[in-house]
Amino acid sequence: MSEFDLTGKTALITGGSRGLGKGFATALAKAGADVVVTSRNSADLAETVTAVEALGRKAWAVELDVREQDSIENAVAKAWELAGQIDILVNNAGCNVRKPALEVTWDDWNLILETNLRGVFFVAQACARRMIERKQGKIINIGSVTCVNGYAGLAPYGASRGGTKQMTQSLADDWGPYGINVNCLAPGWFKTAQNRVMYEDEGWVDYLTDKIPLKRPGAEGDLDGMLVFLASDASRYVTGQTMLVDGGISVGAVRAVPKKS
Repeated sequence: MSEFDLTGKTALITGGSRGLGKGFATALAKAGADVVVTSRNSADLAETVTAVEALGRKAWAVELDVREQDSIENAVAKAWELAGQIDILVNNAGCNVRKPALEVTWDDWNLILETNLRGVFFVAQACARRMIERKQGKIINIGSVTCVNGYAGLAPYGASRGGTKQMTQSLADDWGPYGINVNCLAPGWFKTAQNRVMYEDEGWVDYLTDKIPLKRPGAEGDLDGMLVFLASDASRYVTGQTMLVDGGISVGAVRAVPKKS
C-alpha cells in the first residue's frame, strides 16, 4: 500500500474553506500530505488548517480569487514559497447559480464560467509551469456528474463542467511528456453549501435517491479513496480521465412505472 502514501508530498487545494474542499484537505492529510488551502478570505480557512494540523500535518492558508489573474499568480507563488514545493493540485474552487435557462443573465454566465472553467485553467497553468521544472506533478480538476449529464436549471454550470472534462483531456496531452498527470474527479450528488436548500425538500431527495443505483446521495468520505488514488503514485499511468464517483447515477437508468392492480 506504499503507493498510496503521500508522506513528503504537498497539496494545494483551492476552495478549501468548507464542504468538499475541506474534506479533500483532511483526506490528503490522512494519507500523509501537507496542505496549502486557499479561499478568497484566508480567515475562512482557520477550521481547515486546524483540522489538518490535528492530523499531524503542516497546513498553510493563502488568499486566492480564481477570477483574478494576478491573484492566481500571487497565490501559487506564495504556496510554493511557504511549502517549498507543490506536488498535487486539487482544483476545487467553484460556484453555481440555479435558474431556468430563460432567466440566466449575462453576469450569471460570466460568474460561473470565469470561476469554474477559466479559473481552473489558469490555476493549473500556474502550477504546471513549476511542476514542469521538476518533471512531476498531479493535477486533479474537480468536476461533477454534469461533466457527462445535463440537468434543467444548470445550463451554465453544465457548460463549465463539460468544459472541465474536455480541458482535462487536452492538458493531459500537453503536459504528459513532462511527467504531469491531469485527471478530473467528478462527484455525483453530494450535499454542500451550494445545494443545501435542495436537500431540505424530502420529495426531491426521495426522487434523487430513486435514480441512484446505490440508493443514497454521496456522503462524507465517499470521495476520499478516489482522491488519494489520483494524488498518489498508484495512478502514475492514469491521465486525461474523468473519474465519476456518483453512486451510479450517470448510468441513466430509467425506472419502470409500477402497474396498477
